[in-house]
Amino acid sequence: MAGILFIISAPSGSGKSTLVSELRKQVSGVDFAISWTTRPPRGSEEEGREYHFTTREEFERMIAAGLFLEHAEVFGNLYGTARSSLDDARAAGHDLILDIDVQGAAEVRAKLPESVSIFVLPPNPKVLRTRLRNRSRAEGVINEAELYRRLGEASREIENYREYGYILVNDILDRTVAQLEAIVLAERFYRNGEVIAYRSRRVLEVAAACLQSNSQERLKPVLEAFGILGDSRQRELNFEENSDDD
Repeated sequence: MAGILFIISAPSGSGKSTLVSELRKQVSGVDFAISWTTRPPRGSEEEGREYHFTTREEFERMIAAGLFLEHAEVFGNLYGTARSSLDDARAAGHDLILDIDVQGAAEVRAKLPESVSIFVLPPNPKVLRTRLRNRSRAEGVINEAELYRRLGEASREIENYREYGYILVNDILDRTVAQLEAIVLAERFYRNGEVIAYRSRRVLEVAAACLQSNSQERLKPVLEAFGILGDSRQRELNFEENSDDD
């Protein structure tokens, strides 16, 4: 039976790559679509592991040839998912995870409305800022202007959370991994009739709690912290407070 397409989006630094990596250690039959990009490798990134790195000219040639399922320009760089990733996963009967931004996710949902969409949020701007700074340190480059730009972009991306079926708040890694695993197993159960071997009722309950429609109370403090709920001045105060805490 053809696999399920899972779309995961999140602001940069939210930890979605770690979540996907941990999920694939625990759940079999889940492929990961390695995106193509025109940006240069960072830190210890390797070709074919985190991304396929290419030139803008080659990327544009691939667009013209219709080789991408989706593509978008983010922070001046092009990113895209090759159609072959989905074709290969379906041929193997595997699920496929796309780690893509909100632009690419909207494009895929329009083409494949049966896909399962998941949005990952950091618990607040302070945590996100710390994660971004730690990642920059690991890559050997700390750029405060870039960091604040990504924080601002995070708020704009989070405003799109309503477009996603499931919402995860990545505050405690082990718990968030368990929630993501529950979503995958629950979707397999509902769509393919795949038996959940371990504590099936609990798995379905965890997944249901992550549905956007059931997440409003859990989301409220996160959205307030990023200024999504409330006025723009509150957003400014939140970022000033987070800056002072460092």
